[in-house]
Amino acid sequence: MSRNPDDYRACVGVCLFHGDGRVWLGQRKGRTDPHSWQFPQGGLDAGESHEFGALRELWEETGVTIAHLKPLGQIDEWLYYDFPPGLAPRKGLRHKGQRQRWFAYSFTGKAKHFDLKAHGTQEFSRWEWADLAETPERVVPFKRDVYERLVAEFGGFAVSAK
Repeated sequence: MSRNPDDYRACVGVCLFHGDGRVWLGQRKGRTDPHSWQFPQGGLDAGESHEFGALRELWEETGVTIAHLKPLGQIDEWLYYDFPPGLAPRKGLRHKGQRQRWFAYSFTGKAKHFDLKAHGTQEFSRWEWADLAETPERVVPFKRDVYERLVAEFGGFAVSAK
């Protein structure tokens, strides 16, 4: 399917791998339903490179800095998802959905290096290390295709980190 990139907000996301192969998964603040989990992600600021934006979003949402990261890989194409009908107008969003560039990093720090309140508005209320393969079932359904692609693209990092 051909999509007009201008209809989608440019964003970035990070899969953060633990040394045992699991990934960091955060529960959205204020939500407790089974599909309230996701990886750190957010919009690109004007003039930012994709990787810089990903590292900024990771820091803003988790408190983790580059000092505790080792790059593993990235997906060099945009991954798209559409917002469900009615969500964009209700939330005041002007895009049909998001287009995202994704990065994978290995986390080399300790649990104390996470601070969900590191930057202004808190995105997540709690976090855990999870199996990458289970993440598509834990996110909101409209993001599921993107997460299935992340499992396919980054699955080798989960195995190699064990």
